[in-house]
Amino acid sequence: MSRFRASDLRGSARMAVQATAGVARVVEGVHQSVLGSMGLPGGTEPGRTRGLTGMVYQGIHGITRLVDQGLQAGLLRIEPLLDRVMTGADTGTPAAEREAVLAALNGVMGDRLAADNNPLAIRMALRRGGRPIDLSSPDALQGVTGQLLLLVHGLCMNDLQWERAGHDHGTHLAHERGYTPIHVHYNTGLHTSVNGRELAGRIEALLAAWPVPLQAFSVLAHSMGGLVVRAACHEGTEAGHRWPAQLQRMVFLGSPHHGAPLERAGHWVDLLLGSTPFSRPFARLAQLRSAGITDLRYGHVRDTDWQGHDRFRRRPDQRTPLPLPAGIDCFAVAATLAPRRSRVADRLLGDGLVPLHSALGQHADPARTLAFPGPNRHLAFRTGHLDLLNDAGVARQLVQWLG
Repeated sequence: MSRFRASDLRGSARMAVQATAGVARVVEGVHQSVLGSMGLPGGTEPGRTRGLTGMVYQGIHGITRLVDQGLQAGLLRIEPLLDRVMTGADTGTPAAEREAVLAALNGVMGDRLAADNNPLAIRMALRRGGRPIDLSSPDALQGVTGQLLLLVHGLCMNDLQWERAGHDHGTHLAHERGYTPIHVHYNTGLHTSVNGRELAGRIEALLAAWPVPLQAFSVLAHSMGGLVVRAACHEGTEAGHRWPAQLQRMVFLGSPHHGAPLERAGHWVDLLLGSTPFSRPFARLAQLRSAGITDLRYGHVRDTDWQGHDRFRRRPDQRTPLPLPAGIDCFAVAATLAPRRSRVADRLLGDGLVPLHSALGQHADPARTLAFPGPNRHLAFRTGHLDLLNDAGVARQLVQWLG
């Protein structure tokens, strides 16, 4: 079975060329800053030099563009041949290594890949057993039950990574409660509201094609997936879709409803690098992180949370409050690395990525608080963010809630 595809080569070549152009822009920015510190004219446009120096950099950028065009045209022409050579006896089952690399890459810069139409960009798909579901095929949903469980993965992950340490919540719930697991595979580098809107349409199509009467419909979301699901519920309701009224239960595993400190730390890197003329050009490197990652600063789920704003500029939390959807039983699982609850552990530790208050939807502003009832909350101690995917206590709680 082939681990990689011929289109990966073309996508990687595009990234390499873009990296070369990015480094050249950083160097030119430093050059301009040095000239300015010496009292010499460095150019009127930020990050661009003038005169002979500017002409040299323009030549570098021009050559880079020509190399990119040549590589893309040449690789695209031989891609069918490479595919035949590389796939060989490919069974159609995705290679876990390739899927993991692509998921991580898309999480970090998936918005740039999608905007550039890079073949490495992940397109959203509903998958079953690791394979995309073609709803136009009569056999696409063969053997499903009347109980649907939709699983939505987190940042830099993919649907195959629900299985961890020999356990898969979807498979476990299929065995214990008769659910049919359907996975969402998506580009986590895009804005959560953009993914939510596309997911809303795909769920509507899925339920319209479901071949047996639907008795139960539940969603299990991990990390960022919880924000995407909340966005999908909002978008589906606004669009007049039927599926939000059919959805009965949503479970959030470590979802950063009110943001994650690590993204805020990345935001401080932006500020520090931009504080001096010499380090300012390197701020471009910190700003490689995707729209999906910057959405995690405060937990954006709506277009209005980010539209019209510079996502790398420091500003307070200006989200429009979005409560949990009415008529749906919502459950929250939060984890902490600490052995017991304490003010310091809750605020600083959490599960290593998401603080307890964020995962539980708690906020100092009552309008932003997500009202998970007490019995609908579960705390996992001495548990990390990824451990939520295979924790035995969490698995038992899911069986109880989704029974």
